Amino acid sequence: MPSGPKEEDLFRAVRALLAGGPEFPEPAERSRLREAAGVTQAGLAQVLQTSTQTVKNWEAGRSEPRPPRRAPYLELLEEWAKEYPPPAPRATQPADETQAIAPAAAPQTATSAPKAALATAPVQARPSTARPTSAPRRPVARPVPARTDDTVDARFANGPLAVLAVEEGTLLGYCAGGLVLDVPAKTLGDLVEWTLAESRLGAPRLDGAGRDADPLLVLTPTALEYFGLPVELSDDERHAGRLAADHPAVRKLENAEWQLTRRGLGPWARIYRPAQGRRRMCVQLCIPSWKALDTRSWGHAADLAPADLARVMSLYASRVITPRGSTAVTGLELMTALHPPTRASAPDAEGRRHSVHNPGSLGTEPMDPPPCEAINGHPVLAHLPRFHQRGPEERIFEEAYDWARPLTDEECMRSHLVGIDVNMAFAAAANGAIVGLATPPVHTVNPVFDPKVPGSWLVDLSHVDPGRVMVGKKWTNLRGDLLPSPFTQYGERPQGPAWYATPTVAYALELGYTVRPLEGWLRPDSGRYLDAWYKKLRDAYMATMADLGVEEGMSPAEFLTAMDGYKQRDPDAAIVLEAIKGTVKFGLGKLQQKASGNWTPGQPWPALSRPTWRPDIRATVISRARIGMHRKMVALAAATGQYPVSVLSDCAVYATDGPSPLDVLPYTPEGKTIPGSFRIGVSPGMVKHEGTRTPLWAEQIREQTSNPLLNLARNIKTGTVGPDTGE
Repeated sequence: MPSGPKEEDLFRAVRALLAGGPEFPEPAERSRLREAAGVTQAGLAQVLQTSTQTVKNWEAGRSEPRPPRRAPYLELLEEWAKEYPPPAPRATQPADETQAIAPAAAPQTATSAPKAALATAPVQARPSTARPTSAPRRPVARPVPARTDDTVDARFANGPLAVLAVEEGTLLGYCAGGLVLDVPAKTLGDLVEWTLAESRLGAPRLDGAGRDADPLLVLTPTALEYFGLPVELSDDERHAGRLAADHPAVRKLENAEWQLTRRGLGPWARIYRPAQGRRRMCVQLCIPSWKALDTRSWGHAADLAPADLARVMSLYASRVITPRGSTAVTGLELMTALHPPTRASAPDAEGRRHSVHNPGSLGTEPMDPPPCEAINGHPVLAHLPRFHQRGPEERIFEEAYDWARPLTDEECMRSHLVGIDVNMAFAAAANGAIVGLATPPVHTVNPVFDPKVPGSWLVDLSHVDPGRVMVGKKWTNLRGDLLPSPFTQYGERPQGPAWYATPTVAYALELGYTVRPLEGWLRPDSGRYLDAWYKKLRDAYMATMADLGVEEGMSPAEFLTAMDGYKQRDPDAAIVLEAIKGTVKFGLGKLQQKASGNWTPGQPWPALSRPTWRPDIRATVISRARIGMHRKMVALAAATGQYPVSVLSDCAVYATDGPSPLDVLPYTPEGKTIPGSFRIGVSPGMVKHEGTRTPLWAEQIREQTSNPLLNLARNIKTGTVGPDTGE
């Protein structure tokens, strides 16, 4: 005989019935009443025995209170409403249909103003398409800018991604613009099905020949537990970079006919089925507690509350691209998204289109480098003896500066050492860079140098005198012993023939010297492949700096003042800024990704199968960045007699009689500085203040490390001995 109903089930049913009772005040009114009563969000959360974030969600309209807290909270609001009635409106206006259905926005206070900038999400908040609940959700958290219909792709109306978290037993998806979705999934397979069918997540393609961005789901620890996944990977799993293939979650996906890429179910996982026609069926997962968000690029983002993490990652996605892995992976994916390798052909005689090479791209096939561009262990060098060490006459060494010298007696008498740092130096160097495209390089002997042809050149530049150079079409005598050579990483003068990228050889011509290459690996099929990549990242960087109160057009003094503590104005925007800079730095580094793990020298490693494994492009960008630093230092030395005491990548340190970059870089009353030298400002390629110390500090830190040539640029920001913290 079937048993009777349980008391607990009856109470649950009664609560569900009560939940459909009296309507709650609008989110803005809830906030007004609490503030009128002088109660903080934390205080209200303590009374109702919930979290402060839950109260924030109620007052922002991201979620609705549920039993057992719903009735007490409603009673409290009703009592406050009697005691603190709303102010009378100035005039009564009939509400039209749009006003009747428009969701109320949370009030913006002075303290919340910085984060309002982060609410400029790529979509307008829209009602959830998920299952209905007993208490309908109002999906508006904070004001979002009005958007016209032609800027919103209805397929991706809810933004590029969702951060999943469990709150009071319900799986929620926090999206762009404060939108919160109910997610009716019980398994990972259900989650993928719902995402592709109902979520309206994703982002449109950046190029007409490319593809739309897959939806990204970020799983917080509560969501991991909900789906039966570990909150943290074990040591073995962390070493492998994925869950074991026999993990129950992986088997359930396989049983549901979903597939994983070779990366498996790891910190960045892709779950897919083969595409059906033009429809791509793929969802990407990001799992912060499995170390998906590298602290070098994302700071403490993994520790943010779900709504804040959604805001940060959505802003990055709207300004750059939906993250597809680490910032290194995303940097490469952005290059490909802006220049897809293939495009549709014109219709043939039967009206059919075919996939053909897209001009201006790197193509679909990987390319072996010439021996001079190959890094050690590459298969093209398998014929060399195992422990053979290649010198500059066999291998190109285009790297950023790491140079320092002792202070002169005069510099020791100065009061300060001032470090200046180039903003987004490698991004600026990528702009306008001419690089090889999809055609392999051509080997030539005794070629005539052409600065418009990218490639690698074997040439002797030892005859270039660093103390006598041409500046502004005039020969100028400088202190060559106080400047690094522009041709080597460590600033020493070349001793004979060496391999260089085109920009380095072209700079020797610019300094007034002749060049006669002995060999060349040249790429006639070339173009400005990185220009669109630079522009996208520059715009993202400038917009985020503006969010932090640092805007284009400021005078040097205004800029330096605005930069004082700028990251503290909005920590969330500061996270996005670091992620943008990481996309530049690590994305370019991945062009020459090295082997890792169990690998045998002379054998290929996975990165070599990518068309974007292109050490020649990396060499060109780094060459341009290093040459740009030298050009600016030469212009400053020629005009003022000031020389750097150390240079690290994009940071140079000068001895001066004041603590500010304005004491290093002279400016006229009209705001102009030395042509061709450093300029203070926010734009990529301009400089900011890196740090100020004293000559006494320099001597002490060099004595402490027993290194008379310690690179002061590495330590001037923190004042202590530590790793390189530059971009």
